[in-house]
Amino acid sequence: GSDWFSKIGTKGSKGTKIFSLVGKINNTGLVEVPMGITLREIIFDIGGGIPGGKEFKAVQTGGPSGGCLPKEKLDLPIDYESLTQAGSIMGSGGMIVMDENTCMVDVAKYFLNFLRDESCGKCLSCREGTQRMWEIVRDITEGVGKDDDIQLLEELARSTKDASLCGLGQTAANPVLSTLRYFKKEYESHISKKKCPALICKEIVSAPCQYICPIDQEASVYIALIAQGKFEEALKIIFKDNPLPSVCSRVCHHPCETVCRAGEVGEPIAIRDLKRFVTDWARKNSYQIPVEPVETKKEKVAIIGAGPAGLTAGYNLCLKGYQTTLFESLSVPGGMLAIGIPEHRLPKRILSFDIENIMKSGVIIKTNTTLGKDFSIDDLFKEGYSAVFIATGAHKSMDLKIPGEKADGVIQAMELLQAVNLGEKIKLGERVGIIGGGNAAIDAARVAIRNKDCKKVKILYRRTRKEMPAFEEEIDSAIQEGIEIQYLVAPKRLLSQNGKVVSVECIQMKLGDLDESGRRRPIPVEGSEFTVELDTLIPAIGERPDISFVKDKDNLKVTKWGTLIANEEVLLTDREGVFAGGDAITGPKTVVEAIAAGKIVALSIEKYLEGKKLAREYKLSRPSLYVEPVELTEEEIQKAKRAEMPRLPLSVRKKNFKEVELGLTEENAVKEARRCLRCELETKEGKNAIGRMK
Repeated sequence: GSDWFSKIGTKGSKGTKIFSLVGKINNTGLVEVPMGITLREIIFDIGGGIPGGKEFKAVQTGGPSGGCLPKEKLDLPIDYESLTQAGSIMGSGGMIVMDENTCMVDVAKYFLNFLRDESCGKCLSCREGTQRMWEIVRDITEGVGKDDDIQLLEELARSTKDASLCGLGQTAANPVLSTLRYFKKEYESHISKKKCPALICKEIVSAPCQYICPIDQEASVYIALIAQGKFEEALKIIFKDNPLPSVCSRVCHHPCETVCRAGEVGEPIAIRDLKRFVTDWARKNSYQIPVEPVETKKEKVAIIGAGPAGLTAGYNLCLKGYQTTLFESLSVPGGMLAIGIPEHRLPKRILSFDIENIMKSGVIIKTNTTLGKDFSIDDLFKEGYSAVFIATGAHKSMDLKIPGEKADGVIQAMELLQAVNLGEKIKLGERVGIIGGGNAAIDAARVAIRNKDCKKVKILYRRTRKEMPAFEEEIDSAIQEGIEIQYLVAPKRLLSQNGKVVSVECIQMKLGDLDESGRRRPIPVEGSEFTVELDTLIPAIGERPDISFVKDKDNLKVTKWGTLIANEEVLLTDREGVFAGGDAITGPKTVVEAIAAGKIVALSIEKYLEGKKLAREYKLSRPSLYVEPVELTEEEIQKAKRAEMPRLPLSVRKKNFKEVELGLTEENAVKEARRCLRCELETKEGKNAIGRMK
C-alpha cells in the first residue's frame, strides 16, 4: 500500500522512479530504482559502466530540457531537490550517459535545436531566446565564436528562464547553464584555441588526423596525393610541416591513427606507413626538397641541444634568414634519436638523411660542446647571440631507489642504448632483466636479446599490459622475438655476490584505484616475494632532464621535478631572450611533440627578434590544398583492408640490428591511400573546394 511505498526513497522524494537509461552505457533499457539512489549505482552497477573501457564524462537527466552532470556528481542522490540544485531536473526520466568522446558544447547545441523547434512562439523570451542561444552555440562549434559569447550566452539563458511563461521555456536554458557550469573550459577551448577536445565539431576538427597531430601534419592531403600516384607532391606536403619526416615515419607514436574515422568501422589508415613510403621513395630516387635561398639577417640564435626540438627550431629559423648555431654535448647530432632509439627501429642512415637535409638550410651544428662546461648562457650573449633556446632533452635515467642497485651488473637503459648506438662494446651475460614498461624498457630488451652473449631477457612490469605506456606494436615485436614479460611484479632489492648482481627479489602486485596518471595504482601483495636470477639488470623506469648546467646567475627557474620553467604558450623563460622547450620543460615526451616545441619556439623567437608581441595564434585546422577524391570500384570497397607492414623474418633478426620494418610497396601504398575517407572534404570549405573542382 501507500505506507509501504512511501518508506522507499528520501524524505522529500518518496517511492521509485523509472529511468530510460541510454547512450554510452553497456546495459540500456528501462530501470526502476528507489529515489535516493546515486547516479554511480545506476550507471555502473545497473548499467554496467561505459563500453570499450572508455571514461565516463557526463550524464544528462530529465529529457531535452534537463541538465548535464559531470563525473564529480556521480555520487549525487537522485531526488527532485538534489537534481534541481545540481542544475538538472527529473523531467521525463530520461538518462543519457556520455563518454570521453562527447563534446559538451555540441550536446548543448543538439538539445537547443530540439527546444527551439518545440517552442510554441507565444512568448518572445522563449521563441527568440532558444533561437539566439542555438545560433551562438552553433557559431562556437564551428570555430567562429567570439570571446564575449560565453557571458552573452549565460545572460541570455538566465533571461529566457526567468521571463518565459511555460515549463519548456523555463527549463530550456538547462542544457546551456549546466554545460557552462561544469564544462566551461570546453567552451573556452572552442573559442580561444579553436579546439574541440572530443574531436566532434566537424568545422573545427576538419580531418582528425591533421587536427590531432602536434605539428599539424596534413596527412589527409599527402594520402590523397599518394592515391593519385603523385609522390613528389606528397613529399612536399609532408616536408612543409616536418623537417624530420623519415624519422617520424618510423618512430612517431601516430596519434593520427587512433582518431582515424576509418577505424570506427574497420581498421584505421596506415598513416605513418604511408609517410614512410613517400620518404623512402624520395631517398631511393635521390630526390630532396630544394631550400629556397633567403636574405641573411644580422641576428644570431643559439640553440643548446641538437635533438628533434633543437633541429626543428634551427631549421625553421634558418628558413627565415636567422644565423643559427646548435651546440650539442654528444659526439653526434640527433639527441635521443641518435642514442636512445636502436638501429633496428631507426637506422643511422635514415637519421643522417634527415639531418643532412636540415643542414642545407644553413644550420651550423657544433658537437662535443656542453653547456655549463664549455660555455655559459652569458657567454652566448657576449658572443653576439640575440636569443637562446635550451633544448637539452631528458637523458638522465631515474634510479630504482631499492637496496643493492649500485652493484656491478646494473646498467641503466639509456646507458645501454647510448653505448650500443655509439658502437661501444658492452657485456651483458646470458640472463638479462629489465624493469619498466615504457618504450625505453622495450627498446633495451630488444637490444639486449640481440647481444651475442644474451640467451634470455625478461621484462618485469608492475602493472598489466593494458597499462604499459610502450607502443603496442613494439610490445608485440618484443614478444615475437622471444622476450618474456612478467606482469604485476616490482623489484624490492638486488642481491649480489662479491659486488656483482646475481638476482633481484621481487614482490607480486595487484591493481588498486586510479592514480594521477589515469592508470590503476599497483599495490604490493604481502608475503608474495620471489627472486629472479640474472646476470644483468637494466632499470628503465623513466628519464628526466639533466639541469646541472643551471647556475644562480642564469636566472632560470626549475620545478621540483627538475624541469625548466617556461611559459607554456610561447616557451619563454623568466630570463630575457632565453627560451626552453621539449623534454627539458615537459619531461620525456614523444619525438613529434619535441618537433612541435621546436616549431613553436622558432615562431616565438622570430616574433621576439622582430619586437612583436609574444602571443600564440590559434587557427582552425585546415589543409593547405584540397585534392579531388578518387572513386573506388565496388570490388575495391568490398576487398578494402589495411595494408600490412612487411617485417624482417624472426630468423633473420637474431643477433643483428637490421631494420625490422621493411616498408610498403608502391602498389600496396596506393591501394592503402585509396581507403582514406577524406574527412577534410566534409567541412563547408572542403565541400566548396570540391564543388569548384567538379
